[in-house]
Amino acid sequence: MNLSGLSLRDLEYVVAVADEGHFGRAAERCNVSQPTLSVQIRKLEGALGLALFERSNRRVLLTEAGQAIVRQARTVLAEAQRLLAMASEGRGAPLTGRLSLAAIQTLGPYFFPLVLRPLREAFPLLSLSLSESRTADILEGLREGRIDAALVSLPLNQGRLSLSPLFIEPFHLVCPAEHELAQGGALSAGSIAGPDLLLLDEGNCLRDQTIAACGAGSSAGRHATSLETLRSMVGAGAGYTLLPALAVPPGPDPSGLTVIRTFDVDGPGRTIALAWRASDPRAPGLAHLAAFFRAHAPPGTAACREAA
Repeated sequence: MNLSGLSLRDLEYVVAVADEGHFGRAAERCNVSQPTLSVQIRKLEGALGLALFERSNRRVLLTEAGQAIVRQARTVLAEAQRLLAMASEGRGAPLTGRLSLAAIQTLGPYFFPLVLRPLREAFPLLSLSLSESRTADILEGLREGRIDAALVSLPLNQGRLSLSPLFIEPFHLVCPAEHELAQGGALSAGSIAGPDLLLLDEGNCLRDQTIAACGAGSSAGRHATSLETLRSMVGAGAGYTLLPALAVPPGPDPSGLTVIRTFDVDGPGRTIALAWRASDPRAPGLAHLAAFFRAHAPPGTAACREAA
C-alpha cells in the first residue's frame, strides 16, 4: 500500500469506531451511513493486511494490531489538524473549525449552559464538541490530541500545557436544615471538618480541594459519585458538604430540607483555568477564547486578571 491509497477520512472512521466501540454510533459521529463506514474500514484493513477490529453482534474490540494503528492514526490526524490550524493562524483568522472542549465534571453541567449562546455569537465559525470528565482523563486526552482545550481547576501539573486562569469560584456549605451548622454564627472552612462531611469519590479534584480547605482526613465522611448525589444525601440528612457556587441553586431550598451558607472573608474556593497544549499552533486563538471566558465569568465568581 502506498500513501496515495491512505485517506485521512478512513483514519477518522477507524478512530471513531475505536472511540465509540460501535459501528452505528461511529457512522453517526462521522455523518455517513453505517454501510459506507464499514466498507471503507474493510478496504483499509485489506490494504494494510491487518484486522483492526474484532467484531461480534454485541460489541467491537480493537485487535492488538488495531491498537497500534489507532494510536498512530490519532497522531496523523492531530498533525493534519495542526497543518490546517497553522494555515488559519498564518492568515490571521480567528479561532475556527472543530474544537474539542472538555470540562471537569463538577463544572461543565453548570458552566456550559451559561456561555454557549454568547460563545456561538462570538465565534460563529467554531464547531464545538463538548465533553465532561475527571481531571486525569482530561489531561490524557489533551496529551493524545483527543481534546484541544479544557476547563480545569488549579493547581495543576502544567507539563507541556498552557494555562490561562479564568475566574475564582467560591465554595458554599450545604447542610441539613436541622444541623447545628445551619444556625448562623461565624463560619470558617476549618470549623466544618468532621465525620458528617460528605465527599466525592477519590480521583475527583473537588474532593482533594475540600479536604485541603477543611483540614479533614482523606477518609472523613461518606462518599458520592456526583454533586447531585451529594445534594440528595444532604437533603436526606446524611451530612453536609461543600458545593462550588455554580452548582448551588439560587434562593432558599423550596423543600426546606437544606440550608446554604456562605463563608466568611477568604473562604474556600477554586480557580478555573483554560488549558491547551503549548505546542498547539492555535495558541493565539485559544488565548482569545480564554479572554472570552474571563469576560463572561459567571455571577458569584470573580474574574481573574489576564496575564501580561
